[in-house]
Amino acid sequence: MENNICVGIDIGTTKVTALVAKKLEEGKLEIIAVGKAPSYGVVRGQVQNVRQTQEAIEKAVSIAEASSGQTIDEVYVGIAGSHIRSSQQMHVINMQEPNTDITEDEVQRLTREMYNTAVGPDERIIHVLPQEYTIDGQTNILEPVGCMGSRLSANFHVITGKIQAAKMIEESIKRAGLTLKNLVLEPIASSAAVLSEKEKEAGVVLVDIGGGTTDIAIFHKNVIRHSAVIPFGGQVITNDIQHGCHILEDQAEKLKTKFGVAISVDSTKHQVVSIPRVNGGQPRQISVQTLSEIIKCRMGEIFELVDMEIRASGYHGKLLAGIVLTGGGSKLRHISQLAEYVTGIDTRVGEPIERLANNFDAELRHPLFATGIGLCEMGFRFEQTLGKSAKPAVLSKLLGGFSGMNLKEILLGGPEHEDFN
Repeated sequence: MENNICVGIDIGTTKVTALVAKKLEEGKLEIIAVGKAPSYGVVRGQVQNVRQTQEAIEKAVSIAEASSGQTIDEVYVGIAGSHIRSSQQMHVINMQEPNTDITEDEVQRLTREMYNTAVGPDERIIHVLPQEYTIDGQTNILEPVGCMGSRLSANFHVITGKIQAAKMIEESIKRAGLTLKNLVLEPIASSAAVLSEKEKEAGVVLVDIGGGTTDIAIFHKNVIRHSAVIPFGGQVITNDIQHGCHILEDQAEKLKTKFGVAISVDSTKHQVVSIPRVNGGQPRQISVQTLSEIIKCRMGEIFELVDMEIRASGYHGKLLAGIVLTGGGSKLRHISQLAEYVTGIDTRVGEPIERLANNFDAELRHPLFATGIGLCEMGFRFEQTLGKSAKPAVLSKLLGGFSGMNLKEILLGGPEHEDFN
């Protein structure tokens, strides 16, 4: 791949998406190709069938290569799933030369040693993200380099995942003939595409509603403070519609995306959708009001869990930028109103255009591209800012996003009776 080209692959529960991005001189991204393929080997964000995942990756990449004219060999990939865990931990080191200026090397050593933190035998550390530093008892220091002291400590947001889950991703990528450059936690990648630096500074919750999981990342003062994975996403809503309405899965998905609303309104109360029967009999008539109640029930549960995570983080009441919804599941109509009703926090649906150049394809506004675009952005941050010799400690800074680090910043109308087709 050319130096100013980067590829991000989002391995989702319902689809695999490959995006090829080019970095423009002004620092914005131009997405030059998108490849999509159905995903059958992933359950709740976690690869279960390597062969099926490999085939989906190969198809998505082939489409992207044909569209871009590029040969794709190196990729950045997201990792998510219910196996992801996060914790807050502290680590301390003594300066090799007491009462001297703290150097970048000392800060890197502190972070690097955190990667040696004991975790479960079947787990691996994915990211170590610094929060605030303490020097000789002086707390809440965001930039320790240049300060004097003898003892340096920091609070870290440590994200871990199952070793096997990471290996399944790595093996799927390898079998597809690709080189995995880096694994990035998906809500962190999505935040790079959807959130502004001002939002991260003011305090914001990113809620990425995917097919299999709903991922959460909370930022405050430009630092990631809390992350969590809820093991439900858009697919469980499709399943509820399928069983509640006694229809096929693909019909349920189409019903959800075309007619689904998170909160019913007067214009939908008397609408009916005709669903063809498998045996060719009279079509099944489904009320949009009934559909709305099914969606509201499940999405309400998801937002209740989001609210629990926000309160558990300790940042409830400190989120001036509110909640930003993204991911394919965020396109349900009136979903932001439901989120506000459940959580009491201002909510908007975020489009992944924060890093895109002005001439982007309108399709890319869809939140389902958030993770893929974010992976491309993260890839450029890794490659262009730090180079191939970047140390894990420095990579943590890119993911954490301190502002002072001197690193490149990182509704339903129409007739009352609707035809399903």
